[in-house]
Amino acid sequence: MLWPDLKGARFFITGGTGFIGTWLLESFVWLNDHLDLDMSAVVLTRNAEAVSRKIPHLAHHPSIKLLQGDIRAITCPEKDFSFVIHGATDASAKLNAEDPILMFDTIVAGTRRALDIAVQSGAKKFLFLSSGAVYGDQPSHISHSSESDTIGPDCSDAGAAYAEGKRAAEMLCALYAKQYGIETKLARCFAFVGPYLPLDSHFAIGNFIRDAMAKNTISISGDGTPYRSYLYAADLTLWLWTVLLCGQTAHPYNIGSSRALSIAELAALVNTTLGGGGIHITQQPQPGTVPKRYVPSVKRAETELGLTQTTTLEQAIIKTARWHGWEQPS
Repeated sequence: MLWPDLKGARFFITGGTGFIGTWLLESFVWLNDHLDLDMSAVVLTRNAEAVSRKIPHLAHHPSIKLLQGDIRAITCPEKDFSFVIHGATDASAKLNAEDPILMFDTIVAGTRRALDIAVQSGAKKFLFLSSGAVYGDQPSHISHSSESDTIGPDCSDAGAAYAEGKRAAEMLCALYAKQYGIETKLARCFAFVGPYLPLDSHFAIGNFIRDAMAKNTISISGDGTPYRSYLYAADLTLWLWTVLLCGQTAHPYNIGSSRALSIAELAALVNTTLGGGGIHITQQPQPGTVPKRYVPSVKRAETELGLTQTTTLEQAIIKTARWHGWEQPS
């Protein structure tokens, strides 16, 4: 049983207002209210006012205190944290393309600052939200990226700033574990779906759900051949809590689904599930081109931590659409 370990715990959480962070806060508040855990959290945000508008029921919950600032330079006035969860970064493809130095610096300097706060506050466990991007381009002969794979992104490519930043941040976690004895836990996050996922951003599944909800044609800008997989946000959240509390130190765990679908198959599934207006693929696959893949092996999480996927992708699509106002035909 995980939750007794959290009784009376004090958290410092960065990145608590993005998609993953919001789900963590939702679960944090639910656990506090239903299990009487008497937890509290200081949540770092760049814009406290915007957070209060977006998620007022979380921002104003008595167990949560918002702290406005930049993770790279924040001085936290609170002390004696039990746990630190660090997810502050910007997963923006636009920022990675336009200002890769800022992207890299935010990840690396931000992680070091979060680790310093953990050490200074006496936190016993530190969860870092890393990314499946640390593997770089998935080789064609590998169907599912495993934590034991030693492949990585091209460090001479400025476009790899996000991926290399996450790799460097994982190294910092390993160094702090060795030098300061803090239990650093590494969660390599892949792709997810669920309430709070933006439908107008760079997430393909969100765009597909938006179009299908409106009965519009789902348009695929590429050839539809790349493979992805999606884990429902509630499963994601439980997996992250389990890694924090039970995972091995400096021992990465892939967080995601092993069910691979091409983008074209994903669009077809969303269209069928929500009764959309069809699919249009703008490009034809080039002969001899091997489809790109971004799919994890989750055997380590399953075998070491007993984690499973409890919500199917079809169910996840419906739950996400309903949260955004879609009504299932009777």
